[in-house]
Parts: sequence; structure tokens; C-alpha cells
Amino acid sequence: MERRAIRKNTSMIPFGLFHINIACKMRFRLITERSGLIVAFFLLSGLYVLNAQPVKFAQRKADGLYKNGETIEFYALFDKTYRDSLNIVVLKNNKTELLSRAFVPETDSMLIYSGTFDMPCSVMLLARYKGGFGGIGSFVDPELVRPGMDTPSDFDRYWKSQKKALQKMNWNVTSVKVTGANVPSGYLCDNVEINCPGPKPARGYYARPEGAAPGSLPAVLLVHAAGVKGSWCRSEVENAMRYAARGAICFDLNAHGMLNSQPDDYYDQLEKGELKGYWNQGVGKRDDFYFRGMYLRLLRGIEFLALQPEWDGKRLIVIGESQGGGQALAAAGLDKRVSHVVALVPAMCDWYGSASDRRGGWPQPVESNRETSDDLKSSIPYFDAANLLRNSKAEIFVEIGFIDITCPPASVYAAINMSKGRKTIMGVPYRAHHQPAAGTDLDRAWQEAYYKPREEFISNFLK
Repeated sequence: MERRAIRKNTSMIPFGLFHINIACKMRFRLITERSGLIVAFFLLSGLYVLNAQPVKFAQRKADGLYKNGETIEFYALFDKTYRDSLNIVVLKNNKTELLSRAFVPETDSMLIYSGTFDMPCSVMLLARYKGGFGGIGSFVDPELVRPGMDTPSDFDRYWKSQKKALQKMNWNVTSVKVTGANVPSGYLCDNVEINCPGPKPARGYYARPEGAAPGSLPAVLLVHAAGVKGSWCRSEVENAMRYAARGAICFDLNAHGMLNSQPDDYYDQLEKGELKGYWNQGVGKRDDFYFRGMYLRLLRGIEFLALQPEWDGKRLIVIGESQGGGQALAAAGLDKRVSHVVALVPAMCDWYGSASDRRGGWPQPVESNRETSDDLKSSIPYFDAANLLRNSKAEIFVEIGFIDITCPPASVYAAINMSKGRKTIMGVPYRAHHQPAAGTDLDRAWQEAYYKPREEFISNFLK
């Protein structure tokens, strides 16, 4: 059940400053004070509003989490000088349009939307206006979300056979020592290539402190977001060294088995040719689907770290964002040696969310192949994090953007809820797929409320 409304609010609303820190394990705690950077929110007649732009958005719960039957209300507040047009859309589960409207504000605050729901779902308001984009999101009963499709009956048998074949493959590692300013004295770094059926090898940079005692260090596997040629897609010495400097062995694995540190033209050609639309390659055939090779390289990277004499045999964390977040969750489901995961706005979750009237996670293979969607049931469920996580007991830290249209929040909850391990779930009401723009009020608030807890999670793992 749902109702909606839009109306002007012409009354004067008093306000005062509050300081909040959001920490969530299925729900948030409101804390009035935190040392260090002050995160300023306006308490506006019971509404929590982040002061970030000429058009601000508000709802009655700071964490954006609601129960069945509770009323969700979204408000817009405007600077006195703002009288340009505003385009609003409100979506349920990133799919069903609840409201679409363009208007020019005539007052300083308006109730844009009001609704109640009797089922688990996400509700997000997205807005475009002169000078920017904004929004705010909420979720009803997120802990009750389940995947849109049952796990295939031979799922475990399939992955057992894949891992068995991988283990039988002769182990062949080549490495080239990296030197220069990026590798200071006291540390070692290698450009590593590991043979792997995929068909590409696993490639990346491996860094560690020099002279570490056997069995003394935690292991970190870094995995990357979608794309081919951007800095966020490629392994870099600096990435691996960052964790080596914190006392870990670290393998920075690129997703595609690409060569490392090549001229830009190399990556341009891959993006235009061999890896163009890679996420849809072989989508209808289980053993040809692109993510099979990606996940086998992922398993190869974990095995490589586990074989290093410095690893303590207990602590192994996989860290990634977007496509990397999806890989991190997949790693937790595929290999029990993964003890911890950091997955930020993860992709590859609940691909058959459409069966429950939700939009699936990136790259939305069902939505992109509607004419053959039935054929995909024999392939894509085997690589869906929602199925892989059934076997995971890893401790997971996940960040979810409540206005993320790339990796829908419902898809992430559907996957995370399957895991049997401890979870720290950070739902960000104002986060789209990317983190807030650097230097903005939203960014400062995000740094305090979400980035700091993530760094604390990683630091505690590394202790």
C-alpha cells in the first residue's frame, strides 16, 4: 500500500544545530556529539537535513530506515533566492515510478512525497535543478529482503568442480621486481602474473614489508571497479604499497588479467576491442560468461596470498567498490579463507531482482537481455553474489547508497542478508553510486559518518 502527496509548507520552521554520527548494523544509533570534525545537520521540526546545496532534501528519520506501515515523507527546502525549476522523480526499488513532477518552488519548504508501504522496499527521491543533482532515499524493512530467484540445485556442485579444476592446474607464477620511489626502503613489490583458466592470467602488484617473520602478517586483496582504462580499473604499485606500509601483504589484482603499467593506448585498444561491453560477453552460457573468468582470477589471487610464508593463516580481507565490491562479496562466498570483506556500493547482486519487481544489480544482465532472459537462468545465477554469499561466514562491512541507480540498494540487501557472518551495514540516505563530491558539506558529513568507520574496520582487521 502506498500513498503520495506534494504540498507547500508555508509555516515558519525553527531550527537548531545537531551533531550526529551514523553507525549501522541493520539500524543506526543517533549520537549527539563526536570528537574531531563536527558534522552539522539541521533539526528542522523533526526533519534531518544535511546543509549541502541550494536545494536540500529531508526526511523524518536520519538513517532512512523504516518499518512496515511507517510513513515516509520527503521534503525539499530552498534558499530564499532559489526560484528556478526543479525536476523530481520518486522511485520504488529503482523501478516503479511513484511520482514524476517538474515545478518552480514558491516557498522555502515543501512536502514532496508521502507514502506508506507494507513490504520491504527502497524508496528514493531524485532531483535535478539548476546547478546540480540531489536526492534522498529510504528503505523499509531491509533485513527482510530476499533474492528474486532461488539458488540453482547444482550450484555448490558447479563451483566445487570449478575449484577442483583450478587446483589441478599447474602453478606457474612469474614476477618482476618493482623499483623506484614508489617502493621505499624496507619494502618489496613485484609485478606478478599467475596462470589461470579464464582464459586470462591473474595479474597485479604484490607488496609486503621486507624481512617479515613467517606467519606474522595479515593479507589484503584489492579488487577494482568496472571499466578498463581508468585509474580505478587498473592495478597500481601505490595501491599495494599503501597496505604493505600498514603491515600487511597485499595483492592489487586487476579484474581483467590485463598487463600492468602499460601506455594508455594499450588500455584504449582493450576498451574499444576485446573488452568492449565485457560484462555482457557470453551471458547466456555458464562457462562462457565473462564473470566466470573474473571469479577464477579472484580465486587465484586468494590462493597466491595464502601461499605466501608471511601470511598468518587467519586474516585475509578483500576490499573493493562497485564491481570490486561485487568481487569482494563473491570472494567471501567462494573461499572460506576470506575472513573479512569491505564492499562499497557492490555490483553483481540479485540479478533476478526483477522477479520480485525490483531492478537487479549492475550490470543488470536480465534487464539488458529481456528477449533471452529465460535462457539466462542456466548461467547468471551461478555468479550472483546473492547466491554465493549463502556459504559465507566472513565478517562484512558494506556501504549502500540509498539513491544509487547503478547498484540498487535492494539488490545489495538481498545479497548481504544471505551471509551468515557478522555484518556492519552502512546505508547512506544521500549517497548515489559515487561518494559525494570532494570538499562539499555532503563529503565532509560522509567522511565523518561513513569513511571513518570503514577505516576503523580495516585498522582493527590489521591489528
